[in-house]
This record gives sequence, structure tokens and C-alpha cells, in this order.
Amino acid sequence: MHSKQEHKLKVFWLQGLTCNGNAHSFLNLDYLGELLEKTEFLQHPLLPSKYALSEMAECKTGCDVLIFEGAYDPSLKRAGVFVDKILRHYAKNAKYIIAVGTCASFGGIFKATSPQTNSGILFNEAEKNGPLQEYNAKIINLSGCPVHPEWLGFTLNMIIDRRKIVLDEEHRPQELYSSLVHHGCTRNEYFEWKVDANHFGEKEGCLFYKQGCRAPMTHGSCNTILWNGVNSKTRSGTPCFGCTESDFPRTNLFETKTNMSIPADAPVGVPKRAYLTVTGIAKTFHIKRLEEPLIDYKNNT
Repeated sequence: MHSKQEHKLKVFWLQGLTCNGNAHSFLNLDYLGELLEKTEFLQHPLLPSKYALSEMAECKTGCDVLIFEGAYDPSLKRAGVFVDKILRHYAKNAKYIIAVGTCASFGGIFKATSPQTNSGILFNEAEKNGPLQEYNAKIINLSGCPVHPEWLGFTLNMIIDRRKIVLDEEHRPQELYSSLVHHGCTRNEYFEWKVDANHFGEKEGCLFYKQGCRAPMTHGSCNTILWNGVNSKTRSGTPCFGCTESDFPRTNLFETKTNMSIPADAPVGVPKRAYLTVTGIAKTFHIKRLEEPLIDYKNNT
């Protein structure tokens, strides 16, 4: 009998229609070396692997975890074999199937380019009618464009440790996606007092009102589990695009749709009437400290 330490998790990383963003993102995982000591990649597009893709495409072996990156396209081939055939063979034998990135989870950008044929492996945008319905119970969605490397590392470690992963309605781990990107944003005081950022990259102001930021409507832990341990989009002055949601990508990513100069979409769970009331009151105040630059370079030179 093998102990947990002796058995390495056998992982097959299969790509659908993809830009390779998730495969590259995974290489930024801080503890990748430690994780690789507990896993064996049968095939990965970038990491040293036991088999060539052409060997895996023969469908003569199995894996513990099938990771699928990219949108599902029934006409796509890898190593001369339809991806659909490879996907279904390993999905049948795997204990877990992880859809990495928003394209594999919901269709994403590649769904937008060919909406009649492309989808995620379980979801087609918000509709649960992807090609792997029969393996519903095995599928974990890790949406994001690209996936946060820590989220994939967390999920693989939970599987290795044989711990239960609690999922939300869209099959995303609640531990990672129950909070909003808004949580932990360093600009929340500006959000509360309705002080706008007028340009990308500014240290001051909220990006929600003029720059199209979707953080109050987007599930993800980007501002509590920072990218590379140091940063996030909103911290660097770039709006959240809402890339973890099933309706990504939307049009006009850098614009905030408004009605009567007030954002048309209210934060998740906040009644529209309550939001409009609080916004109207906050806009009547002017907080001088928040309306001035945090650092006045002009007066210090």
C-alpha cells in the first residue's frame, strides 16, 4: 500500500483553443518546485513531461487529474487527433477535471470569436450545457484570464491532501471565489465617498465610476491573494475586467455604463434603491483629503 507521500499525483494538461496564458501563469507559482515534487506531469505544454503529446493522444493510459486549458472546439485537433476524443478518454478515467481559465470554464474570449461552436467544458457562458455533462461531479472551474497561479496551486494541494473542495453554483472553489475582487481593494475609501480616478495608473480615486471597473460585481480573491505576492489590477491603477465571470468578455471594458451619471450596475447583493440612496448622499459631500493627490510632487520639487 502506498502512502500519500509515495504516490505522486499524475496530471495531464491538455489544451483546447488557447493563447497559452494559463500555462505561462502557472510557472509564476512561488512554490512550483515543491508542488512538482508531489506531482508527475504526464504531459504539460511547457514543463518537462513523461510523455510527448503524440503519445498521450493515443489514449492508452490514464491520469489522476485532467487539466483542460482553453475553449472547447469540436473541430480542433492536437497531435493529429480530435481534442474531443482525447478529452473524453482522460475525463472518463480521471478522478478530477480542472478547467483552468475562463475559456475552459465558460468559453471566454474564444467563445466570443465563434459562439456557435465554442464553449467551456461544462458551461457555455452561464448555461450548463458543455460537452462534459456526464462528468459534472468531477469538474472544478478555475476561471480567470489567466487563472491565478495560487488558485491552481491551492486546488492541486487540496486534491493531494485529499481534502474536500466546496464549490459554488458555477463549480468554482468557494474558498477562492466567495469574496469579491472589491474586497481588499486599497481604493475602497474612494469608492465609499464617490471620488473618481480620472486616468489609469493614478494612485488616487476609484476606478468604478469612470474606468469600467467590475470589482464590486466580480467573484475572485485578486486583492487578498495578490499576483506574485505584490500587486493586483486595481492596486496598479487598472480596472478589474470581471474576467472570472461567465459573461466575460463584455464590450467596452474601460467604460462604466451609467444612468443619470450613476453606475447602472449595483454591487453584488446591494439593492439598487439602497445603492442609489447612499451614492446620492455621498456625492453631496466633498472630502478634501480624498480629492487631493496623495503625494504632491509639484510642491516638493
